[in-house]
Amino acid sequence: QVHLVESGGGLVQPGGSLRLSCVASRITFSLYTMAWYHQAPGKQRELVAQISSAGSTTYADAVKGRFTISRDNAKSTVFLQMDSLKPEDTAVYYCNAEHRIIVLTYWGQGTQVTVSS
Repeated sequence: QVHLVESGGGLVQPGGSLRLSCVASRITFSLYTMAWYHQAPGKQRELVAQISSAGSTTYADAVKGRFTISRDNAKSTVFLQMDSLKPEDTAVYYCNAEHRIIVLTYWGQGTQVTVSS
């Protein structure tokens, strides 16, 4: 059974930083585009950042210059470094794995990020 397990969420003050991690198991990690989505209460799930198997990255406009996505294929792990956090970044953050060739997608269970003073 495939597992995507996120960690690193929590409560942080505005302007602070958090680093999210997502460890994947039972997939050939290098064949997947990895992404982070977030979902705030009452809102739809939205793409935050994405990284291809080759390392190309894409960011939502709202996080450009503040968040950095990276991956370690040897450890089957994707990271999201979040700096200069704002209250509007408060949401549940989900890890996503999408196979780069066939239609196959997996989701993690989510980790809560709360930005508040």
